[in-house]
Amino acid sequence: MIYNEVVKIGDTYLLPLVSELYGLEGYEFKPVKAHIGGRHVVYTCEKEGTESKILRIAFLNDRIRENFLGEVEYIRYLFEHGGNVSDVVSSLKGNLLEEINYNGHTFFICLFQKAKGKMLVENNYRYREGVPISEYYYNCGKVLGKLHQLSKGYSPVHSRYSFFDKYNAEYIEKLIPGSLPLLKKKLLDLLKTLKGLDRNRESFGMVHFDYNDGNYSIDFDNGQITVYDFDNSCYCWYMFDLASLWTNGVGWIQYEPDPGKRKKFMDDYFETVLEGYKSETKIDNSMLDTLPLFIQVTLMESIVDAFEVMRNNGEAPECDEELSYLIKCMEDDIPYLGFFHTIYSSKEPFEFGKRNV
Repeated sequence: MIYNEVVKIGDTYLLPLVSELYGLEGYEFKPVKAHIGGRHVVYTCEKEGTESKILRIAFLNDRIRENFLGEVEYIRYLFEHGGNVSDVVSSLKGNLLEEINYNGHTFFICLFQKAKGKMLVENNYRYREGVPISEYYYNCGKVLGKLHQLSKGYSPVHSRYSFFDKYNAEYIEKLIPGSLPLLKKKLLDLLKTLKGLDRNRESFGMVHFDYNDGNYSIDFDNGQITVYDFDNSCYCWYMFDLASLWTNGVGWIQYEPDPGKRKKFMDDYFETVLEGYKSETKIDNSMLDTLPLFIQVTLMESIVDAFEVMRNNGEAPECDEELSYLIKCMEDDIPYLGFFHTIYSSKEPFEFGKRNV
């Protein structure tokens, strides 16, 4: 089943049922534009005099009920313990997750409180008037640190999958085209390295796994960040989310031609992020030393995601300029996304010539 089919079914069948399940009569449902590779049909639910909601309809058949329950139970736990997240709204039956069956296909339904504020992109990447951008960097780290600290005490009822349940040799061999043997080897070598890392309670637990400015909103009155979209959440090293935060920072300086200035900015940026992070939780220096390794893991995740999107869309594998850049960094062991390397061009950030697959 594809996205447009679900939208049609939603208009005629799903939305009326959802209204009954959650008491949303009188709400206006507005579709949210899907991003490439999106796994859900999403609507804003608005009614004058009430708080807006976000409706999510999952339609792909690659997740089981327990995975969805693991996600929404984790979100509810974070919210109830002071995490800055959009809470899950229970149905009138008291369920965090509802299922609707239609012609033999199961749709998993979740409803969330809409986060206060807006995304950075909706504010044209301008921060709060008269407030230094360093406040935002600090808050990004602080909010993430709080989530990780809460995760260290989390005991799930329905457990989410773990990193190696998805990222393993069998899956890499199956997903990555045989025409990219060096890429396969480097990904498999990376997995072997990760297998040797400690997975104790202080370093490994439930993480967001997609922590970026597209998955949280900012209240521009006070700078508060509210996180959402835990669809990729899983058991992994906390350093993965921190490495994602590092990669988020490159956008602020990506057009700077001087690699020394880019390096200085990234050092200062991440130092501020870590100040915020450490205000909420502890992290050993030995784990911080693995930052370059986990930036490579974020690189692997991006490569895997690109090939998954092509597969799910029924497209033949193809490497555009951006994917070719990522593959080049992985194949040649270029650290830090090549941001300080001669491969990088400030005129065409994170792009490399197309390559055949």
